[in-house]
Amino acid sequence: MAGHVVGHGGAGAGDVRADMLAALPRLRRFCEGLCRKAGDGDELMQATVERALARSHQFVPGTRVDSWLFRIAQNMFIDDRRRDRRRGTHVPVDEMITLAGDDGRDVVEHRSELAMVYRALDQLPADQRAAFLLVAVEGQSYREAAEILDIPQGTVMSRLARARARIATILDAPDAISDSGVQ
Repeated sequence: MAGHVVGHGGAGAGDVRADMLAALPRLRRFCEGLCRKAGDGDELMQATVERALARSHQFVPGTRVDSWLFRIAQNMFIDDRRRDRRRGTHVPVDEMITLAGDDGRDVVEHRSELAMVYRALDQLPADQRAAFLLVAVEGQSYREAAEILDIPQGTVMSRLARARARIATILDAPDAISDSGVQ
């Protein structure tokens, strides 16, 4: 689905906001894919929209609102990961009970193909996951993804190829899926 271009002849803040609203479902999917958890993805999406609204005057008329939002989300995600690495792992007390072992819900979830795809996606490095989500899930072109991620188009193609190969390997050998992340 192509994004909407705003700003033909002086589009106002209302146009940007309307286009932001139209892009929210795709932005939510992208944020959830980056964060791996719906709740964390929703928080990233909310922070992205807040930042975009606060800085709507920086939007360049004639460019795509969805690409602008994806770039903001990607940058915020990277910043959050850097900050989290400095702080260390935080586990809320109410979640510690689930660390004791597997429960029936997890066993059933892991049997589904969709759960395997999500877990395979989880094992990708963040840069490969972002490229995969933008091109394979959101339908962005290599050029658009390169602009959003602020990297060369060839790098997007390389990351996407590595992501697809890794996902295929994991799905062909489901026992290669681990909870510890990238192998």
